[in-house]
Amino acid sequence: MLTVCPQPGDGLSHSMRFTQQPCQAKEVEETIEGLLLRLEEFCSLADMIRSDTSQILEENIPLLKAKVVEMRGIYAKVDQLEAFVKMVRRHVSFLEAHVLQAERDHGALSQALRKWLGSSGLPALGNKRWAPVAPTFELPALYRTEDYFPVDVGEVMPRASSCQRRL
Repeated sequence: MLTVCPQPGDGLSHSMRFTQQPCQAKEVEETIEGLLLRLEEFCSLADMIRSDTSQILEENIPLLKAKVVEMRGIYAKVDQLEAFVKMVRRHVSFLEAHVLQAERDHGALSQALRKWLGSSGLPALGNKRWAPVAPTFELPALYRTEDYFPVDVGEVMPRASSCQRRL
């Protein structure tokens, strides 16, 4: 324990003097040693955290950046696929509308009606030759899958004889 002793002076100010007893000096010294040891442990822990942070910044961040670049390419491909599917959907709807219109114009109903009238025994209607009108149909401009997904020559392998018919 420390004791404070006032020093006689000029009477206006007093200076303090610390005195120690020998047994108390050892306790203070041990306390200071313990605090210095804890301070050293704290400093080594802080250094370890700094080195781990440096390792993360130097090693893991570049790996993450590379993955981000790779993912951007994947996202771009997904966007292209979505655009392609949307375009194919429009073409399928367009062709389906054309097929429905062609069935209405030249459909199976008129041929079924002719067969039914011919088999019903009405000779005037059944024997009459109907001049089939050649439908003029222009194939709409469609897409080519190869335009959107280029095929490498090395990827396409010619099929073996399993596709050929045996005579």
